[in-house]
Amino acid sequence: MSVPHAAHPRTTAVVLAGGTGQRVGLSIPKQLLKIAGKAVIEHTLSIFEQSDSIDDVIVLMAPGFVPDVERIVAKAGLTKVTKVIEGGQTRNETTERAISALGEGLAEGEDRNVLFHDAVRPLLSQRVIKDCVDALGRYEAVDVAIPSADTIIVTRTHGGDGEFITEVPDRSRLRRGQTPQAFKLSTIRKAYEIAAGDPNFQATDDCSVVLRYLPDVPIYVVAGDEYNMKVTQPVDVFIADKLFQLASTAAPVQADEAAYRELLSGKTLVVFGGSYGIGADIAALAEQYGAKVYALGRSTTGTHVENPEHVDDALSKAYSATGRIDYVINTAGVLRIGKLAETDNTTIQEALNVNYLAPVQIARASYKYLAETKGQLLLYTSSSYTRGRAEYSLYSSTKAAMVNLTQALSDEWAGEGIRVNCVNPERTATPMRTKAFGVEPAGSLLSSEAVARTSLDVLLSELTGHVIDVRQQDPTREASAAGSGFEQALASVLDRQEDV
Repeated sequence: MSVPHAAHPRTTAVVLAGGTGQRVGLSIPKQLLKIAGKAVIEHTLSIFEQSDSIDDVIVLMAPGFVPDVERIVAKAGLTKVTKVIEGGQTRNETTERAISALGEGLAEGEDRNVLFHDAVRPLLSQRVIKDCVDALGRYEAVDVAIPSADTIIVTRTHGGDGEFITEVPDRSRLRRGQTPQAFKLSTIRKAYEIAAGDPNFQATDDCSVVLRYLPDVPIYVVAGDEYNMKVTQPVDVFIADKLFQLASTAAPVQADEAAYRELLSGKTLVVFGGSYGIGADIAALAEQYGAKVYALGRSTTGTHVENPEHVDDALSKAYSATGRIDYVINTAGVLRIGKLAETDNTTIQEALNVNYLAPVQIARASYKYLAETKGQLLLYTSSSYTRGRAEYSLYSSTKAAMVNLTQALSDEWAGEGIRVNCVNPERTATPMRTKAFGVEPAGSLLSSEAVARTSLDVLLSELTGHVIDVRQQDPTREASAAGSGFEQALASVLDRQEDV
């Protein structure tokens, strides 16, 4: 029983956040737990906020915690969230409250699409959302599921002797259910109305309610996503946090040259490490589009990033001359190769000062200027941040610190509207790399101009707290088009094992 395909009716995402944190050992609901600098529920709501398929969002929150979610929504500027109401004591009661809220203001005979999603699944892809909404153009009920990689067994308990296998179902037909579960509002409402007459009614999900009480309604299955995990157990918190850390993001590309000029004209950029390589290319590009650029470097302006007075002086002069600082970029770094036990103290101190302490000082000194303009701090890491390499211990560890610094400051400075991001270029043709490795085969390295162009796209985006991979074939942009950066995380990590 499919419905004719037509333009999508209004589509509402219902985020079910009624659970507690008991299984992860928390005194607060697990959806308020912070992962990658934000509450789990903020990650989830942001996904729907960014979806072109979703018109509005309502949240069903655990009793007593509605104000917490309202504060998150207000601070994050989540404009699609129209209601935050208390959930019920059970999943079914919570869904019934959502159905009631969704029916308010609907004209007679009017219907809408509704997607019910667990708040503690913060890695949902845009592809899954779109597939669910598209499927509602043909069907009245839609589930999301993935094949089971594990063998499923059915057991029974025999007295006090424990459990014994009674059946091993054919794994090829077994699927692991996820959310969202999507319905025509009229369909899920009717299923619950019939269920209300059953004194033994209970269900752990909404598709099972339709399956039992509206058996003639087919439930279409959309292919899910392995990364669409549910944060339920303590280990899930760790895994989700790592996935957020490792997954990269694609910077949105500007439409044309005129767009770059419009966005950069009159803006002020301060580029530390701007003598050559990526920093110099960023400076040249930004100047080409009308920005006022202060490119600073040891060999050109005598600016030593490891000297806080030099940093303060550079920022102060740029501000005095233009009255604003919109973007601060730090591409300065040193790469020293060698075994740690054989590295002298001077080399160790240089690596720490330039690769770690300098970005920290630049961030501190930039804060007051960027708070005025709601600007952005852009840092740089290396593909070795995900796993340290032998003889690169100092470089890898300080570059890993840049990722953590980015994620921490993006959260810390969110209230002031300051964005903080980190670019992760693969092996790039720069003087620093040539000095360390000599001349390498033509075509084996990314050009510094390509990294500079992507850096400019990051500066002009609304991204914050992200690691942006720049690769020769740029798979992050392909992943973005497909709807899931997380689907590329593992492959990207494997690729990085060969990069420095």
